[in-house]
Amino acid sequence: MKAPTFIDRVEIHVRSGRGGDGVATFRREKFVPYGGPDGGDGGKGGSVWLEANRDVDSLRALYYQPHWRAEHGQNGMHQQCAGRNGADCVIPVPCGTEVRDAASGEWLGELLRHGERLLAARGGRGGRGNVHYKTSTNQAPRQCTPGEPGEDRKLRLELKIISDVGLVGYPNAGKSTLLSRLSAAKPKVAPYPFTTLHPHIGTIEFDDYRTLRVADIPGLIAGAHRGAGLGHEFLRHIERTRFLALVIDMSGSEGPAPADVYFSLLRELEMFNPDLIARPRIVIANKMDLPAAKDQWPEFTRRTGAEPLPISAKTGEGIEKLRKTLYHHLVEAAEGPETDGHASDTAQI
Repeated sequence: MKAPTFIDRVEIHVRSGRGGDGVATFRREKFVPYGGPDGGDGGKGGSVWLEANRDVDSLRALYYQPHWRAEHGQNGMHQQCAGRNGADCVIPVPCGTEVRDAASGEWLGELLRHGERLLAARGGRGGRGNVHYKTSTNQAPRQCTPGEPGEDRKLRLELKIISDVGLVGYPNAGKSTLLSRLSAAKPKVAPYPFTTLHPHIGTIEFDDYRTLRVADIPGLIAGAHRGAGLGHEFLRHIERTRFLALVIDMSGSEGPAPADVYFSLLRELEMFNPDLIARPRIVIANKMDLPAAKDQWPEFTRRTGAEPLPISAKTGEGIEKLRKTLYHHLVEAAEGPETDGHASDTAQI
């Protein structure tokens, strides 16, 4: 069966290395009587680590390679030589990956920043050689200890994309076209619902070299918080966006009235995670190049009380103003202004 192009949830099997055995040997050398015990310790088994990497954007590689093993430690040797430690196994994962135990569901941690590491399976300790058991009454010990076994476990990894802005809207609202206008991203664009089947990330670059990551979230519909449509399969990616951009098809030509869409989106976000409704947001009125959009505008503003930013992703109208609005939010977030915790639906320049 063909694997999906975007994979944000996968199970992997990890196994750390076994520790090397300690040995019981004795020094046998000419002109050295009573050489005594000289058995070395076993090396430590390698551990398995998960490491966040900004250059990895999905869990697709782990879908094809679900088994990962670290190296075993080497056994000890004579002349009190310790065995070599086993090499660690480092698994690169995208930033924003959550880790759980696949069997129990226990939450083990998350990797948010580039270079962060999480210990997935600890390597076994090496055994002790007989040199450690020499005493005045036991000058020729023959006991030694074996190395500890490594850990063997299954993990469930789940990716929640980290971005600055999340584009949220109904199917065919024009989010993908908008993302292609704002950034160099080239998502698939077509005139039918659910063209976007997985999140796309685009980066907006400004004149002062600041950058803004924008995530195009697949279209939401009524009941998405219960799994309708693509549902919570991708709603969870919104949880890690710093603020939201609600993209509304102001023409209303392919669905409910724009005001109904607006209230439906807010309801789905609140039902999925109440914290989302208090997150800073702007409202974008798309498809303003269509005559029907201008007819719907007064009714939308009257019912919602919002002041949307009018644009046309198809023609480019209003895109530069939108870029300035996003830049304003970027600077505001960087400076860390005080906030009362309430969302705003007014696009400020």
